Amino acid sequence: MFESLSDRLQGVFARLSSRGRVSEDDLKVALREVRIALLEADVSLRVVKQFVRAVEEKALGAEVLQGLGGAQQVIKIVHDELVEMLGGGDGGPARLNTAPNPPHAVMLVGLQGSGKTTTASKLALMLRKQGHRPLLVAADPYRPAAVTQLQTLGRQLDVPVYHAPDRKPPDLAQDAIKHAVRDGFNYVILDTAGRLVIDETMMREVAEIRRRLDPPEVLLVADAMTGQDAVRVAEQFHEQVGISGVVLTKMDSDARGGAALSLRSVAGVPIKFVGTSERADGLEAFHADRIASRILGMGDVLTLIERAQELTSDEQAKALEKKMRTASFTLEDFMEQMGKVRQMGPLDQLLGMIPGMSQAMKGSNVQLEDKHFKRIEAMIQSMTREERQHPEIIGSSRKRRIARGSGTTTADINRLLHQFRDMQKMMKMMSRGKPPKGFPMGPGFGLN
Repeated sequence: MFESLSDRLQGVFARLSSRGRVSEDDLKVALREVRIALLEADVSLRVVKQFVRAVEEKALGAEVLQGLGGAQQVIKIVHDELVEMLGGGDGGPARLNTAPNPPHAVMLVGLQGSGKTTTASKLALMLRKQGHRPLLVAADPYRPAAVTQLQTLGRQLDVPVYHAPDRKPPDLAQDAIKHAVRDGFNYVILDTAGRLVIDETMMREVAEIRRRLDPPEVLLVADAMTGQDAVRVAEQFHEQVGISGVVLTKMDSDARGGAALSLRSVAGVPIKFVGTSERADGLEAFHADRIASRILGMGDVLTLIERAQELTSDEQAKALEKKMRTASFTLEDFMEQMGKVRQMGPLDQLLGMIPGMSQAMKGSNVQLEDKHFKRIEAMIQSMTREERQHPEIIGSSRKRRIARGSGTTTADINRLLHQFRDMQKMMKMMSRGKPPKGFPMGPGFGLN
């Protein structure tokens, strides 16, 4: 989502870092470019002015200019101010508010099309993985198929859905709380009705549900692709209903990111979760410091690790480590790990979480598309089990057969086998604490 902004800012600071010392004029030129980059990313003008002023005052006040390493200190100040702008000044991600006693009601509000229903199901799955018993409530009787959609998602995720077709939403919400108490659900997630635009009727109904339930958490679900419109919607809901946080959906889109960078400062409410994909598990807690690091090209290794840990048990990790250490990692293992990587999200998004990788990939002829993974899978699947476990037995005739079966060429098979052997060597060296120098293996494994 922040790719364009990230590229611009990284370019600005690369030029700044190329100077041994940073003068006040250098700083002003850099901050002017930062200002333009933020405005082009659809960040609120007021927020941009506050941000640039704060960075300039801190850089001048800390006397970081003229000294060696001044550029790095300026970048740190920019990082810290980005974290503050994103609402992370208090440290750590915002958490769900809870009631003194369960069930804890989480009320989702927002415009139609913002993704409330799918967000409700994603949040339920997240809570269930944490050991809770969530109950979904279909409280939108107006949008065609809204109830059916939530019930379908509930069945897919094995999460119960409460609905009473003849009850008005405020009454239905109260009934759902009683049902949750009776059946032992400790979280109640209400999917309320939305409209294409904010209207008085919708606001009155949402406000009435809030008044009756007094939920500890009222989350506005906003579409990140709508930019500053999302910020204005947040302001209106906060003023008329009262919200405790925001869920930004479609954060994996090509939107410019202005909504995320403006929300806390303009609307006065924290971003608590972000939708990162259309998958059922495509909802993540919002970490301001990680987003700031990603924007500045510093990566987001913690999120990458968390995603990997969700897909790999401790036993699997130990078994994999042993195979790496003993150089017994096979093409079957590689195909299995590649499948897990694909489950973690788009490859270009994952590489963006590795410090410096997004810049290193610039100008590369490697195209990070799903079809390349499928081509590698086709080559490995066209091998026999013995060939996957012992690729050294693959001679010319076997290569021709594998190429025919996978729709590739013998040159593709040779490249795959060569890079796989290099990867085995690299894994063995790394497991012994010897980082390889100038190793040919890179992110374009099997794709060049």
